[in-house]
Amino acid sequence: MGKKFISVTADFSADGQVKPVRLNWENGRRFEIDRITDIRKAASLKAGGIGLRYTCMIAGKQVYLYKDQDQWFMEVND
Repeated sequence: MGKKFISVTADFSADGQVKPVRLNWENGRRFEIDRITDIRKAASLKAGGIGLRYTCMIAGKQVYLYKDQDQWFMEVND
């Protein structure tokens, strides 16, 4: 497993909360986040790194999206 840094479109609330709304892949594909079911401080045990872990539902599948400092990443198979 490794890290895949990705571009994310997010909404920012007046109180500073960050809510990702879309994943933007390098090849131009975009995936809308249907729902966020959990947000917690957590480590990526498979790829390394720590930050906020967003548990997201995208097209009926659960995925983990991590925000580490100012970067977003996902765990991917190398």
